[in-house]
Amino acid sequence: MPHRPLARALAALVALFTAALGAVLASGTAQAAAAVNYVALGDSYSSGVGAGPYDLSTCLRSQKSYAPLWAAANAVTSFKFPACGGAVTTDVINNQVGSLSTSTTLVTITIGGNDAGFADVITSCRFGSTSNCTNAVNEAKAFAATTLPGRLDATYAAVRNRAPNARLIVLGYPRLFETGSCGLLAMSSYKRTILNEAADVLATVISGRAAAAGATFADTRPYFAGHGVCAADPWIRDVSGVIEAYHPDADGYRHGYLPALNAATR
Repeated sequence: MPHRPLARALAALVALFTAALGAVLASGTAQAAAAVNYVALGDSYSSGVGAGPYDLSTCLRSQKSYAPLWAAANAVTSFKFPACGGAVTTDVINNQVGSLSTSTTLVTITIGGNDAGFADVITSCRFGSTSNCTNAVNEAKAFAATTLPGRLDATYAAVRNRAPNARLIVLGYPRLFETGSCGLLAMSSYKRTILNEAADVLATVISGRAAAAGATFADTRPYFAGHGVCAADPWIRDVSGVIEAYHPDADGYRHGYLPALNAATR
């Protein structure tokens, strides 16, 4: 009888130790389960065109793009970066999804802008007449509404087939322009306005197809608001570089795309 309190204390201590050990083991298991195997797919807005410096490939990949920035900040288990400047949907399917596997847990992608003729539309508006710009924008909007959805569906399906266990986050494109006064050599406010409207159409299409694929859409437009071409503090390059024109600069990837991805992954 005199030893019963001691026995009870010892029993309580053993129970406490067992519970603590179980918690540690459970924590270790949870950490193992939380391994992040990240693959960044897409076009120039994922590869980091505009941010520089670039790797030695023809894809113009920059470590200042949002994908490597996110991977570094989150200490991912593995990171693959096949995104390539100039890519269209078929390039992702044929050349990029091979980086995916059943162990992939996170996939990000920007795609569709080049399919819709991004470069040609910008060129028509920057150097052509107002009517040429209007026609180019209208053609791109029609393509985005009719042909692009099927291409996006095929791309997202290819991602799902290769990485069935991954979360897919589809990032959109920003509006490129502020529409206020911008100097004599700038595009007119009208051209900038209809180009922004085309970006909105593209965002609506991409968002809708991402939702249909069970993916998360990360809208970058709010993050770039007030920082387009013609802003006091632009995060989008103008025509200062032929290849980099109308792409985010390093600030755009860090302060525009990265926060959008952070919000989507919370």
